[in-house]
Amino acid sequence: MHYRFVLNTFTLLFSAMMLVSSCSSELNSEVTVAFPNLRFTKPVDLQHAPGSPDMLFVVEQAGVIKLFANNSETSTATAFLDIRDRVRDNANEEGLLGLAFHPGYAENGYFYVNYTASSPRRTVIARYSTNPDDQNQALVDSEQILLEVEQPYGNHNAGQIAFGPDGYLYIAMGDGGSAGDPFRHGQNSNTLLGTMLRIDVDSASEGKEYAIPPDNPFIGEDGFQPEIYAYGLRNPWRFSFDLPSGTLWTGDVGQSDREEINIITKGGNYGWNIKEGTRCFTDSTCSDDNFIAPVLEYGRSKGGSVTGGYVYRGSRIPEFAGMYIYADFLTGRIWAMTAEGNTLTENIEIADTNLSISSFGVDSNNELYICAFDGLIYQLVRPE
Repeated sequence: MHYRFVLNTFTLLFSAMMLVSSCSSELNSEVTVAFPNLRFTKPVDLQHAPGSPDMLFVVEQAGVIKLFANNSETSTATAFLDIRDRVRDNANEEGLLGLAFHPGYAENGYFYVNYTASSPRRTVIARYSTNPDDQNQALVDSEQILLEVEQPYGNHNAGQIAFGPDGYLYIAMGDGGSAGDPFRHGQNSNTLLGTMLRIDVDSASEGKEYAIPPDNPFIGEDGFQPEIYAYGLRNPWRFSFDLPSGTLWTGDVGQSDREEINIITKGGNYGWNIKEGTRCFTDSTCSDDNFIAPVLEYGRSKGGSVTGGYVYRGSRIPEFAGMYIYADFLTGRIWAMTAEGNTLTENIEIADTNLSISSFGVDSNNELYICAFDGLIYQLVRPE
């Protein structure tokens, strides 16, 4: 995943507390346990499915997807899919890392996962189907592998997948790992590593199990893989679309100095590993001419591993409407920010927790949830 070293999060004493934190600012919030009767093991993603507005799905890193009723009193989470036998989670950042439901899931039962596998070590993007006789159960033998990308190391696998408002599947790929991008994948457009990919899962072409969207930015360009939508990323941990605007936001975990929030645009180059944030990385001097700068960056005084989030479109805390909410895995801090274009206009710390926040997710009402490595799912609420 996006963290750099093992944290024994399961020894954290605060994990059973209903009220975790508050922050005094103009926009303040409290972080409370959303489902106090449920526990998960290393939850790394939370999603809802079209046609199932009252259910939530949580991805456990070892290879299990669980579903449960979106009710604070619920006490039962059942296994929707268990693929631990094919998931490699030997390293801290490996495992089952992403889940996306097809926009037509209510009719076709298709959903997609992103996981790491062994022999060779690789990222797998695969489609599964639900049981037509039981929509709460996936068919483990229905796997159709769409795309595989070899991974040279066990870290920087990124992992998020999501359908954009255009109906295409977007896939976040890290730079392949180790430290400093030793193979310079970030600036090597012949590889799929260090990129945001975009594919059409409803078609197939050129011997692939998918098609290339006709307006992908690098089709026909020498030295570019046609799946690439944007590149120059290190480890884009958690991206999301703000549907009203269509904006694609991502966190990008830094090397040793800067954490980034980026707005991803078609054909964009985000600089890694020539730059880390707005600072030169491989050389003492570097040009900005070819790179898109982060809309926000922060240094080690605030955290060390960014977790990208969502633009808030729920109704529980109206003050956050239209603000992008993100966190840091290592410090547990949560912020809300706004931007005009690629220019930051506001950034406020809204909570200071001790949580190891691995991911955010939203339900069918666009209410925001927080996955933490103490095994609990949290939510932001107004302070009493």
